[in-house]
Amino acid sequence: MKVSTGIIAALIALALPQTVEAAGVRRIAAPSQARGSNLDVTIWYPASAGGTPVVLGETKFFIGTAARLDAPITEGQFPLILLSHGAGLAGTPQALSWIAAPLADQGFIVAAPTHPGNGGADRSAAETMRLWLRPGDISATLTAMERDAFFKPHLVPGKTGLLGLSMGGGTALAIAGGRIDPKRLAGYCDTDTRNPSLCGWIRQSGVDLHAVDMRLAGQDYADKRVRFAIAIDPAPVDVFAPESFSEITTPMALVNLGRTEDIPVTARAADVAKAIAAARYSTITAASHFSMFAECKPSAAESAEAEDIGDLICADGPGGFRPDIHAQLTAMVVATFTRELKTGP
Repeated sequence: MKVSTGIIAALIALALPQTVEAAGVRRIAAPSQARGSNLDVTIWYPASAGGTPVVLGETKFFIGTAARLDAPITEGQFPLILLSHGAGLAGTPQALSWIAAPLADQGFIVAAPTHPGNGGADRSAAETMRLWLRPGDISATLTAMERDAFFKPHLVPGKTGLLGLSMGGGTALAIAGGRIDPKRLAGYCDTDTRNPSLCGWIRQSGVDLHAVDMRLAGQDYADKRVRFAIAIDPAPVDVFAPESFSEITTPMALVNLGRTEDIPVTARAADVAKAIAAARYSTITAASHFSMFAECKPSAAESAEAEDIGDLICADGPGGFRPDIHAQLTAMVVATFTRELKTGP
């Protein structure tokens, strides 16, 4: 019997406890020695009544998500989820509000640093490709959360997870112990076979990856405070030293979006998962890499084409429907982090 996508979304939504109020949201600064400045960190959390209603992540292309700015935090302690965003149109924490807010609704505190230069008005091709700075952003955010007067009393000690999407998934691999190979990164855009959209922008920006100082790129940036990591369409997996994956001991879940033949080569994680002893691998075949974007507004596809965006930002996989895909991803992530961070010692 064929079940409609709308019914699937409804069933997944019913499987998760529902809340009346939107998640709370605050912003803090996280000092970063590597960046030489403070990182802007957005935090979603379980909230009591109050706060100022806001909508996060809304753009001319995408529908935003409701939250309540500076709402009182709910009494109790909650696991911490660090969230690493991608680049480009998904290059801000707010762009991932669609999954961050539901995580907060389900009893997690979610902290997402803005990776400088990866999106928004200050987007920079050179900064975006300094991939080795991203795991440091996550570690700096974790340190700041552990010291923050508002959140520290509400964190469950030792119960920290990491969720990374797209380039954020690559960051999750680095935090778990994967090491970037400077030579692979320098040659990433020598051809268009890996990432035509990203590499076209890099060349248009006048950036020569072979001329970038990558002396720090190959270091070990693992942070053992992170107990479990989820990487969704991690990219670019092909700039990592393959042998480093077998050295990862942090348990992970790797997820690809789409049918095997449709998954971008630079994000294919099946072989990576096989190399990591404590990793699980799954796919959502009705999705595409662009399913990690928020739901599109009615005219978004036409607007993106008119502006020569180049990517099919509103396209999901065959038969895919973005609200259903988001519901499935959210349910998967909530269930995984609940199992890994809310049970056991």
